[in-house]
Amino acid sequence: MSGSGARTAAHGLLPADTTEDVRTRGAGVSTQVAVLPVGSFEQHGPHLPLATDTLVACAVAREIAAAYPVHLLPPVTVSCSHEHAGWPGTVSISSVTLHAVVRDIAASLRRSGVDVLVVVNGHGGNYVLGNVVQEASARGERMALFPAAEDWETARERAGVLTSLLTDMHAGEIETSILLHAHPEFVRPGYESADFTADDRRHLLTVGMSAYTESGVIGRPSLGSAEKGKELLASLVESFGPYMELLASVSAGASADERG
Repeated sequence: MSGSGARTAAHGLLPADTTEDVRTRGAGVSTQVAVLPVGSFEQHGPHLPLATDTLVACAVAREIAAAYPVHLLPPVTVSCSHEHAGWPGTVSISSVTLHAVVRDIAASLRRSGVDVLVVVNGHGGNYVLGNVVQEASARGERMALFPAAEDWETARERAGVLTSLLTDMHAGEIETSILLHAHPEFVRPGYESADFTADDRRHLLTVGMSAYTESGVIGRPSLGSAEKGKELLASLVESFGPYMELLASVSAGASADERG
């Protein structure tokens, strides 16, 4: 599948579509799909910015929009980062608010003829996004959450990321690699010596991140590289293909039911 042709996305966080770009792309597909990056604004140790999860989600969504005919939306930049409240700069909203924001966006899209929403989540603490998708699906709406853990595992193996997903929890090899590729200007010196691991985090939701790490890092950022970041994104773009196929088939089936 091909993306949007002459349409270009801004190099920052905001897509550069005009309304005519959206109209033209929508006329060329049987099912219109929107992609919503959801990040966070939370500590990522001393070497990555507070906006890391948003930058990662936007990098994934931007690559998807370059490869598939989807409607790229601007990101949700503040989400559920309560476990990081022990560090200055972290800002959170409630899960109820995030749920309402995503549901409202989906409803607005449907009113404009875009029936499918894919939420590209960049923050592991946004557990409520799974519930948003579950509830939408039960109502007969078309929604998906991307990437799944299996998509990240496939990407990790393809990119040669050495750290497991369990160990690479926060500001580690994966996030550092993606930013070294997509936004190297935001990676501060010191990631080469910032490794810290804490695989047993069973009380994380009760005691927060500060009980497990002083620096805010859990993972091995020293192993990060721009090359790994490029391969991680390429793998995720490839993994997105089956989501497009599934959502298109579900949408086609729903349309047939409505006609019947």
